[in-house]
Amino acid sequence: MLFNLNGFASAQKVIQLSYCSIDEDHLRMDCKYSLPSESSEVFCKYTHGERLFDTTDPSEEQHAPFKKRAKARIFPGNICRLLFKNLPNGKSTFTCNIKVGDSAPVTKTSVVEKKLLLPCSAWSVLLQSSSGLLLTLMTFPMLLEIHWL
Repeated sequence: MLFNLNGFASAQKVIQLSYCSIDEDHLRMDCKYSLPSESSEVFCKYTHGERLFDTTDPSEEQHAPFKKRAKARIFPGNICRLLFKNLPNGKSTFTCNIKVGDSAPVTKTSVVEKKLLLPCSAWSVLLQSSSGLLLTLMTFPMLLEIHWL
């Protein structure tokens, strides 16, 4: 649980960070978050260390090399989405930052390896975000075989 500057409990948190490829070199990253019921305006941003890929906060300036490569937007359902063009080969680190009003931001970081990215589809996002479902699907045929023995 986080505490804001006034000392009241704040339930804002990043629940999940999922990603997939839209195109061969384009990344889509979704940052799912929860908010306290009395939330004011929400801002989200994606960073790499001190470098700002993009933000929904108009008071912050995007790092120049990413102005044409990265775009962050907030979608219904408490999702902050980053679209990132020309993802470099190898591993890249992305941090989702969610900030509500004057409270401290909450973050979640993920390392993305380009060669391991799955294409974006409802199925790939579901598998990536639901390891329990994947495990069930993989063991189901074995369970059927055991039952028939």
